[in-house]
Amino acid sequence: MEKLKLYTIVIAMTSMLFIVNKMNAQSFDQLDKNPHDIAYFKSNEAASPQIKVVYGRPEAKDEVIFGTQIPFGEVWGTGSNEATEVKFYNDIMFGNKYVEAGTYVLYTIPNKNYWTIILSKQLDTYGSYFYNPKNDIAKIEVPAGEGEMLSNFSITFLAKSYGSQMVLGWGKTRIKIPLYTEQSLITKL
Repeated sequence: MEKLKLYTIVIAMTSMLFIVNKMNAQSFDQLDKNPHDIAYFKSNEAASPQIKVVYGRPEAKDEVIFGTQIPFGEVWGTGSNEATEVKFYNDIMFGNKYVEAGTYVLYTIPNKNYWTIILSKQLDTYGSYFYNPKNDIAKIEVPAGEGEMLSNFSITFLAKSYGSQMVLGWGKTRIKIPLYTEQSLITKL
């Protein structure tokens, strides 16, 4: 009889553990469909980062993205969900604009042949919904180019003698933003 009681108690406790475990299990049903990524620019593998970009990576709905999925002539948060944030570890030249070290939001205005690139001091914003031009600290225009098809929005860096180019790529569109990080080339304008 004692064995039967003990056996019943063990089964009941084991069953309870499974039920409690099931109730406490995390549900991943609501995961973001557009994951975030981080891109770094370093002058070499062993060096500390000079630039860091945190951005969302939306997926293309079609081969033609700009002018359809992302309209021409409108401010875009340059990725998905939260607006893309760029951290400059040192003062830089953003195109021909002097920018102090710090963290900024990167907005863009896509057009067919050129893009307007904007750095804003307004942080922690969702997409471009709360974009306010009063918070712009730098605005430049760069030509639009082409490359191989990319199904997810991506950002990378190309090392140059003056610093780097931040390359935005999605679909067949490529945008190269000159970032002068070489301290001897940086001047306060």
